[in-house]
Amino acid sequence: MVNTINAGDTAWMLVCCSLVLLMTPALGFFYGGMVRRKNVLSTLTLSYIFLSLIGLQWVVFGYSLAFGPDISGLIGGLNFVGFQGVDALPNGDYSKTIPHGLFAAFQMMFAVITPALITGAFVERIKFKSFLLFSLLWATLVYDPLCHWVWGQGGWLRALGVLDFAGGTVVHIAAGFSALAFAIVIGPRKGYGNGTMEPNNIPLTVLGAGLLWVGWFGFNAGSALAANGVAVNALLTTNTSAATAGLVWMLLSWLDGRPSTLGIVTGMVVGLAAVTPASGYITPLASICVGAVAAPLSYYAMRFRERRKLDESLDVWACHGMASTWGMVATGLFATVAVNGDGRNGLFFGNPEQIGVQLLAIVVTIVFSFGMTYLLAKILNGSIGLRVSPMAEEVGLDISSHGERSYS
Repeated sequence: MVNTINAGDTAWMLVCCSLVLLMTPALGFFYGGMVRRKNVLSTLTLSYIFLSLIGLQWVVFGYSLAFGPDISGLIGGLNFVGFQGVDALPNGDYSKTIPHGLFAAFQMMFAVITPALITGAFVERIKFKSFLLFSLLWATLVYDPLCHWVWGQGGWLRALGVLDFAGGTVVHIAAGFSALAFAIVIGPRKGYGNGTMEPNNIPLTVLGAGLLWVGWFGFNAGSALAANGVAVNALLTTNTSAATAGLVWMLLSWLDGRPSTLGIVTGMVVGLAAVTPASGYITPLASICVGAVAAPLSYYAMRFRERRKLDESLDVWACHGMASTWGMVATGLFATVAVNGDGRNGLFFGNPEQIGVQLLAIVVTIVFSFGMTYLLAKILNGSIGLRVSPMAEEVGLDISSHGERSYS
């Protein structure tokens, strides 16, 4: 069958590409509102810089490692280095109705935001040069291989039949458990546990959450790679899971005292993260269950982290790692070919083997991302150091690292 460009699919994917790009600055706002006022610009910069850093890495070699011709199921070859052969023609393996270059650009936006998620673990104390080096190494040694395993043609997890529609393993579990590993190595912020570290601007976080929700429609529905029924279903399941998780989180925080605004928007993001791997394979009704379970799972994971006195500052592990772990399990339970003929049935639709494949992907992702991140962080901490000086941390990273103030 000859692959030809479809104008409608191409237009839709151009929009989705832009929506997913929007998510990185939105994440900056989401995180930036939760830190202290002396670290707002630093936190925003930790997200925004990926648009440049990974935007270049992806073109030069990252895309080739992730989606180049398969080498033993483990990594892509170097055929696409410098975007050679990544042009306006379709690629039969990935982009049957859209230009290959558009597929690569869409995947670039995933590669950009995934390491940005990790920054929530080490805000307010990271050396900027150490952060840049870690991020480049992590994208190359963790994200690109994992992306190939799950989504690349010939990747070993893809060959086993893993269902991960838009990045439960590749994005959220990898980022969440990497954040946990990094937080363990870098240690807590100065003064952590001895007083409150109140958010400087919750409305900024609320704005970021709203923009993330909008961008997530491109993230999940765009992963259909076509303007079709699967994309529509992914949009509906995405919205439904987020809505459910936001309401459940509100009730949980209400039971603990008052319905927290910050908690409600956190719950919404948890619902979005949880449904990401399942969105193109399950029904909207099933996505209610996804959001309803994800909210308490992440809520009590945050409480567990607090009791352990671990300063994983903005709860990337609880909100992304744990929520999407459940999302991958839920995919193995609720997936049905009635929604997506290119997928598989899950346990509840007569295919118990799928849950085993999903669990394998979860375990592999956790072990690989946590282990590699811990190793990278340890090496960098023992060589160039991860933390700013105590004085620089006290002054705040806006001034000490960037020479600017967020507020005059």
